[in-house]
Amino acid sequence: MFRTKRSVLVRRLWRNRAPGGEEEEEAAAGEPGGGAAAAEARAHVCGGGRGCCPGKANRGSRASAGAEAELKALTHAVLKRLKERQLEGLLHAVESRGGARTPCLLLPAKADSRLGQHWYPLPVLLCKVFRWPDLRHCSEVKRLCCCESYGKAHPELVCCNPHHLSRLCELESPPPPYSRYPMDFLKPTDCPDSVPSSTETGGTNCLAPGGLSDSQVLQEPGDRSHWCVVAYWEEKTRVGRLYSVQEPSLDIFYDLPQGNGFCLGQLNSDNKSQLVQKVRSKIGYGIQLTKEVDGVWVYNRSSYPIFIKSATLDNPDSRTLLVHKVFPGFSIKAFDYEKAYSLQRPNDHEFMQQPWTGFTVQISFVKGWGQCYTRQFISSCPCWLEVIFNNR
Repeated sequence: MFRTKRSVLVRRLWRNRAPGGEEEEEAAAGEPGGGAAAAEARAHVCGGGRGCCPGKANRGSRASAGAEAELKALTHAVLKRLKERQLEGLLHAVESRGGARTPCLLLPAKADSRLGQHWYPLPVLLCKVFRWPDLRHCSEVKRLCCCESYGKAHPELVCCNPHHLSRLCELESPPPPYSRYPMDFLKPTDCPDSVPSSTETGGTNCLAPGGLSDSQVLQEPGDRSHWCVVAYWEEKTRVGRLYSVQEPSLDIFYDLPQGNGFCLGQLNSDNKSQLVQKVRSKIGYGIQLTKEVDGVWVYNRSSYPIFIKSATLDNPDSRTLLVHKVFPGFSIKAFDYEKAYSLQRPNDHEFMQQPWTGFTVQISFVKGWGQCYTRQFISSCPCWLEVIFNNR
């Protein structure tokens, strides 16, 4: 029997589904709190980094054959309604794990589908099938700015490409005492135990993109051309130039198909540490940094967790900061301008003369830091970023 190209594409897509999806429906039906309880059980803290998103699904339990068959039948029914070109685009997105630039999959916004006792919008259903089996509601995901449906309240057609969405990272409260990390973003640069600053150039005057020196990029009065600069560090050594960001979205990666942005793999590093080289090779698709209306978001596109410390991720009155663990596929609002301005001390003349103080986010790839790690400071992490925001 000959198979059509569309049926072959549907079968290939089903084979690329996310593992461990069907047991979530049984857990939700059989336990009070269902998916939320399961997600809470999977959330965990790793050595001083506060986990803010669920970890990998528990694959030990196996779903019933009936739940598997129902999910397969529903997925096939949805996919068979798509055109051949739409199936090809969806398959490309799924097989590249979001690494390739793929078009939006625009489908009717009101075409919900029933799975078990729940109704799911098509974007949520496809995200459940191909990315997050424990996903239960559209409020748990966030659209990426590259998506045509981004920012649209009630469109007739909605994008269902699962890699045009990210999972929202929910911050937990209250945090445990051991994950508290001393707030050092207000320390002067000559403080002996402060984390290295982007203004440190190791005695050299490195040039940033566009021919500006580090000091020009950081201190040019009234300069509104860039909204942030990014410095890449390996342990205590900064590698490469400061990267000035003008576009609203920036990809920071080591190896990304069709990548366009800050490629860490092209930087010349003299670090021979095996740990640094190992972590560097795991950066992969890296992160996406996006300036949006409500603040700056970080999307973890890599296959490993990232760790983030930001003054605006905690209570503005707090004198301590948390290191937050962000799992692959999750987004977190890493910086909030409104909160950052509230942290300024209006009567402190010295503070006002330092426009970058307090407007910094630190991001470590793969390895965390804090009191429960051997790495107490981010300057001990193998590969990390310092993002410095322009508050002008």
